[in-house]
Amino acid sequence: MRIVVDTDKCQDHGQCVFAAPDVFRLDDAGHLVHVGEPDEALREDVEDAADVCPLQAIRIEG
Repeated sequence: MRIVVDTDKCQDHGQCVFAAPDVFRLDDAGHLVHVGEPDEALREDVEDAADVCPLQAIRIEG
């Protein structure tokens, strides 16, 4: 599984952080940071994060 975040769309709302904290976080400046290729065991959390993104900026490949 590979995660792609459209940084042009993302406005760092952080909803993904609540859905998948092992994959997404906000850095000290408040910008989204994510694991590009998380463990497959986290797929459900990542799918939830993509679903709750208000701007649909998260895409899952593979």
